[in-house]
Amino acid sequence: MDLILNRYRNLTALVAAILVQLVLLAYQVKSNQEVRLIRVWAVSAVTPLARLLEGGRSGAVTFFKDYFVLLDVREQNKRLQTDLNRVQLENQVLRSELDTAERGRALSVFQEQSQMKTVAARIIGNSPGSNGRVVLIDRGTGSGIQPGMAVITPDGIVGKIVSSYPTASNLLLVTDPTFAAGVLSQKNRVHGTLKGTGNSNALVDYVQNEQNVEVGEWFYTAGDDRVFPKGLPAGTVTAVRPGRTVKEIFLSPSGLQNGLEDVLVILEGDHKPIPDLPPPGQSVHLQPLPTSEGDSADPLSAARSSGAQTDLDREVEHTRRIGEDQKHVFGERGRGAPDFNKVPAAAPLAAPSSPASASPASNSQAPSSSTPSSNQPRP
Repeated sequence: MDLILNRYRNLTALVAAILVQLVLLAYQVKSNQEVRLIRVWAVSAVTPLARLLEGGRSGAVTFFKDYFVLLDVREQNKRLQTDLNRVQLENQVLRSELDTAERGRALSVFQEQSQMKTVAARIIGNSPGSNGRVVLIDRGTGSGIQPGMAVITPDGIVGKIVSSYPTASNLLLVTDPTFAAGVLSQKNRVHGTLKGTGNSNALVDYVQNEQNVEVGEWFYTAGDDRVFPKGLPAGTVTAVRPGRTVKEIFLSPSGLQNGLEDVLVILEGDHKPIPDLPPPGQSVHLQPLPTSEGDSADPLSAARSSGAQTDLDREVEHTRRIGEDQKHVFGERGRGAPDFNKVPAAAPLAAPSSPASASPASNSQAPSSSTPSSNQPRP
């Protein structure tokens, strides 16, 4: 058998190929497929490799695409961050300019409303070795500034000039330990001396333990130090405790609360009375009272509509003028009440009445006008 196969090997191979072809043809006819089996096998064998190659290619393309996109995003992020920093810096500059303009406007309004002669100045530096308690301003003797002049802001006192030069001056702040100024409390009229402590607070010294000072009470300049005019805000009391001989009163200077950049130097001061109420935070606008129909000829309604004072306000003003005319300080101990029967010089006098209706009291107060003087020669 082996000899026959070896002898007819080619014929055997041909017959085997024909049989295999017939079997495959029969299978294809039976499965009703139009695609050749060899193609099916070839595609089935190549598909996994092709899928692998395509996955690698798409991953590489995606990687490089994302890489270049991220490079663009990074550059864009840098540009946006640069623009954001520039806008923030411009915003800070604009805010600073706005604050400066508001402070300048506040100083201008204060100068217009105040009767004191002042000159505006700006802080330009600190003196070396003073730990920031002495500052340098950009006004000097060329602007009329001399040592000993008071320096204030619309919020309160700041300090005083200790030395002046042609174009600059040294300002001693109220927080310096060598600073001192006479002050007077608003509510209880307690006298004391304002001194610096070297930090953000100040100290009111020489107040006896028996005297009453409350936390939150305002202190104003007393005017007895010949530097600060009377009636300027000094600050509010933050702490009060009794000491061995005098009270320990700590004060928060009101002139330094909102920062220190622009100040006013007082060239000519004007003394003011201590107010009865704390300084308001803001003004309130009140409209005039409406005029009722048919009451336009009423003088009381017309006076109220025009913002005139009430009877109580006129009485208080009359009493105040009597005290000023007689050099009387209301609330000061050791002094009696003023003579309210005397008419103050500054008070408006009433219209003269007829001699027949004149009261005896008025005749007794003005003898020279009703009876002839004994020193005058008789006709």
